[in-house]
Amino acid sequence: MTKRFLATLAAFLLAAPALALDKISFATNWRAQAEHGGFYQAVVDGTYAKYGLDVSIVQGGPQSNARLLLAAGRVDFCMGANLIQTFSAVQQKAPIVAVASLFQKDPIIFMSHPGVGLDRFEDLPEATAFVGNDNLVSVFQWLKQAYGFKEEKIKPYTFNSAPFLADKKSIQQGYLTSEPFEIERQGGFAPNVFLLADYGYDSYSTTIETRPETIAAKADLVQRFVDASIIGWYHYLYGDHAAADAAIRKDNPEMSEGQLTYSFAKLKERGIVDSGDSLELGLGAMTEARVRSFFDKMAKAGVFPADLDIAKGYTTRFVNKKIGLELRPAKSASAP
Repeated sequence: MTKRFLATLAAFLLAAPALALDKISFATNWRAQAEHGGFYQAVVDGTYAKYGLDVSIVQGGPQSNARLLLAAGRVDFCMGANLIQTFSAVQQKAPIVAVASLFQKDPIIFMSHPGVGLDRFEDLPEATAFVGNDNLVSVFQWLKQAYGFKEEKIKPYTFNSAPFLADKKSIQQGYLTSEPFEIERQGGFAPNVFLLADYGYDSYSTTIETRPETIAAKADLVQRFVDASIIGWYHYLYGDHAAADAAIRKDNPEMSEGQLTYSFAKLKERGIVDSGDSLELGLGAMTEARVRSFFDKMAKAGVFPADLDIAKGYTTRFVNKKIGLELRPAKSASAP
């Protein structure tokens, strides 16, 4: 009887389906690119599955607003751009909370033509500046207050670099991982690149956001998604990321191999993902001191009221746990 029972039990266990994974939808803020690499890595190498998650990445783009999808409950998590969005959500009473930040540095930059008197950051306030509307009401207000940039020098940036290329005495906004590559390709020269994070613009970037009710009802799910995403980013930065890159290019066929390679290199070279607090606390790190530092600068620049209750917009509950620190190669311990 015992042998028969054990045989029956073994047959049942072999036939039983694997435990179902929790299905999660994660909306990105733009089309697939290296800046999303760690999330794609966690899908393709099975990290999310190891954490009991079946993650669908909902690709963003010009016709998609990830944060609106999140607020409406159509996705479980979304990718936020920076702390400006976090503070705006509080101001607008939007049900959105940042739970991790995968970029320790915001990759926003200004570019200038070399050798025309715009080779130093302090030269830039006098130049014609091509700036987009979103940055005009946020980043540029801080540049005015902190460095004396002038609004009368502004011309609209419409994601077309032709005006910048034509005017050698101009500067243009961009992202470290993309626009300089295009300028080299289109203009045949390497522009001066000024990463605003190097000059005091200390916003976090590429945040993971969710709704307050998700945190309240499914804290374990939030923790697993954050932890697995962190591990995915370690694997992407320091492991074999070929499969993730292939998945990115499958979702976004317009992404060239050259652009992907360039973007990945810049993420590592400038410590966009792994630097500062993440060196001790692990990727995804956020600290209240850092959030407050950035908010105080934005309030001083008049972007937000000084009494805004920013604590409603983020939580450090799910980060700073040193998850995955052992995955960073020793030689990377002094990342910029």
